[in-house]
Amino acid sequence: MKNIILILLCTALSLPSQGKEKSVAYSTENMISAKQNAGVTETKKDRAYWEKMAEGMSKALVNRFWGAKFEGHANRYYFNYGSDMSSMTTNHYWPQAHAMDVIVDAYMRTKSQYYLDFYPLWWEGAPKYNFSGRPEDRWWNDFVDDMEWIVLAQLRMFETTQNELYFTKAKQMYNDWIWPTWGPEDEAPWYGGITWKTDVKKTKNACSNGPAAIIAARIYSMYDQAKQPGKKSKQAYLDQAIQIYSWLRKNLYDAAEGKVYDNMNAKGEVNRAIYTYNQGTFIGAAHELYKITGKKEYLADAVKASTYVIDHMSNNGGVPGNATSGDGGLFNGIFFRYFVKLINEPDLDNAARVKFHQYITHCATVLAEQGVNQETMLYGGNWHKAPGTTEAVGLTPHLSGCMLMEAMCVLKPIPVKK
Repeated sequence: MKNIILILLCTALSLPSQGKEKSVAYSTENMISAKQNAGVTETKKDRAYWEKMAEGMSKALVNRFWGAKFEGHANRYYFNYGSDMSSMTTNHYWPQAHAMDVIVDAYMRTKSQYYLDFYPLWWEGAPKYNFSGRPEDRWWNDFVDDMEWIVLAQLRMFETTQNELYFTKAKQMYNDWIWPTWGPEDEAPWYGGITWKTDVKKTKNACSNGPAAIIAARIYSMYDQAKQPGKKSKQAYLDQAIQIYSWLRKNLYDAAEGKVYDNMNAKGEVNRAIYTYNQGTFIGAAHELYKITGKKEYLADAVKASTYVIDHMSNNGGVPGNATSGDGGLFNGIFFRYFVKLINEPDLDNAARVKFHQYITHCATVLAEQGVNQETMLYGGNWHKAPGTTEAVGLTPHLSGCMLMEAMCVLKPIPVKK
């Protein structure tokens, strides 16, 4: 994401025709604890309710954003940037990965061929419309983090189909285009780290290191499922995941409070903006490494980073800030994608599980009851106000809503103490 950082409590920025901007950054001052927002009445909802919400919103993603749904665009296998053709710009690559992630979520929830049929179509369309793809390989992008999101989606496509095509491409993108931007370790002032963008003076961002660590850890975990995992050893991927995570933790993580800073620039200066998606991928990387190694410090890091979001970044009626457009529209959804996996971790301390479970349930309830238009099933990024029935909404905020609803469908009940 572009290093134009505005330290705001909650705002939404529209994206320009080229490049990317961030929104919904949080200062460390004047934050209101989620505890001060207690007392919000929540209606008890069962699994069937969340599945109905998820299905409605995921179907709306297809019906209102999938380009090929619209007359005259039969071969547009691509998610439009605005609902109902309100924005058809192709200058934004990374939302495609998260849209496909939601399709994967929906397939995992339903096992329906309806969602599975989108896999090969998206595989054709996503690289075709990539605004900075190379002629020799349209999957490439000058934003390293954009490629990482695409790889994470590809790995999930492999995980749900065992189609080796997806694993092979993910592995190639990581090995050829992502990992080579690391370090080197003796290069000042960063001494390691995955680069954010290929065509600018180097910065090392949380958004390029957290996802990279998750990728390396997941390739390690999936390695034995692949018939042709490649020449690179399985252990090498775990070693790289640990290297990347360790760099991120050392340079962009406040271990005392659990906040993840945005980036280290070319001068070695740390930009202390805090975003929910950086918290989310840090949590995801820490949790992946805990599952592989069993080392408690990884789990502790994930818990602390999660707690920071709840206690210091949820001053909007007990939920994160509104994000109605642009890159920031995705930030909250990415956090919830990795947060729910942590809540389901069997080794999580019960007190933390209860707190986290209550928090995600509260967030989902607010979004479902207040933020989603129940007629169109669209979410526009404002937690407390649903978009009008004829109002266009952006792809990115709607995806965040979908991610939270799909998360509620995999959230496990709090175990009953015997």
